[in-house]
Amino acid sequence: MKNLLKKISRNSIAVASLLLALNVQAFEQDKVLTLPYYNSANFTPQWLTPNSPELKDFHKISDFKWLNQQGEYVTSSDFDNKIYVASFFFTTCPGICPKMRSQLSQVQEVFADNDNVAIISHSIQPGNDTVEVLQEYAEMHGVKSGKWHLITGERDDIYAAARNDYFANEDLGEFVSNNDFLHTENLVLVDSHRHIRGIYNGLNKVSVNHLLSDIKVLDEERKKALN
Repeated sequence: MKNLLKKISRNSIAVASLLLALNVQAFEQDKVLTLPYYNSANFTPQWLTPNSPELKDFHKISDFKWLNQQGEYVTSSDFDNKIYVASFFFTTCPGICPKMRSQLSQVQEVFADNDNVAIISHSIQPGNDTVEVLQEYAEMHGVKSGKWHLITGERDDIYAAARNDYFANEDLGEFVSNNDFLHTENLVLVDSHRHIRGIYNGLNKVSVNHLLSDIKVLDEERKKALN
């Protein structure tokens, strides 16, 4: 298991670095503040406009219903017209999770006054991470209710969403069976229409800084669509 996680970590960093380079290059060449769309586990950027006909059948996050640290159900409809950052963690994780939590705390802080930006962190050990455990974890680490949702639910449902909706470990080029922990440091940026618009290394400060900038780009895109 240790070797598997190390291999996943190395591959994840390489993928996130490549995607970051692609995004930066696109910004420099086109001089247009826009973000790509991602339609598959290989994370090939698709440069579409928000009104592109192709988006009708484009990949998007499925409808969901999860239980958060407040014991409240949060559904996909609660995130209509909202941008959110998705991650995967478990409360007893001693390795990458504390570093990722620190980076996500920046997202929470920078967008504290923006109700259109949220965070969803899915527990990959929902059997252990009950509502009570998640609530205690949230209080201990300054996770703000309503802004940052720590999610629990049926394990198979969380793993299916991670693989099929967020491509949370297929993008690493690894197969992780249902008997292994799904563990990735990737942060996934989802727009107000539940399309994936970016993937970032949650352990890399530069990558997370780009995430913060890209959230602002999506928020401007969201505002223009409403006007």
